[in-house]
Parts: sequence; C-alpha cells; structure tokens
Amino acid sequence: MEKETTAKVISVSKQKWIKINTKPIRKNSSDSAIYPHIIKISYNVDGNEYIKRKFIGAGYPVPSVGSHIKVIYDENKPSKVKINIYNT
Repeated sequence: MEKETTAKVISVSKQKWIKINTKPIRKNSSDSAIYPHIIKISYNVDGNEYIKRKFIGAGYPVPSVGSHIKVIYDENKPSKVKINIYNT
C-alpha cells in the first residue's frame, strides 16, 4: 500500500556533463542548453529519517533547496519512494 508524506530538499546539483542542446546551431557552448538535475531529499516515516537522491530529467521543474515536496512511499518498504514535484 502506498502512503504520502512531505520531504525537504537538502541539495540540488546540475549534471553539466549531460548537456542537451535545444537548438541545432549555437553561438557558444552553453547557448540554449538544458541540464538534468539530481536532488537529495530527506523524509521521516514512523520516526525513521530517510535520505534519498532522485534524478530530475532535463526540462522538468527543479525544486529549490529548503523547499518541501510530496513523496509517495511503500508502506512495507519506506525506503522505496517516488517524488511528486508538481503538487507541492
């Protein structure tokens, strides 16, 4: 069974070695480039704190450090988590 809780974003890092160009012709190396991100989140379930890293694809909104996002976890194994960055 899935349950929902709130997680706090601890860190956000841009993955610059995975650059995605959005234009066929560029003026410089980072012109119109978008990058994926990895966020580190912290959440509590039944008094236990879990820290997870999650991949955010290029072009998707990235939450800022210190913000709260909704996570969905498995009741039997709370270390498995899905993030929901659209309904914060």
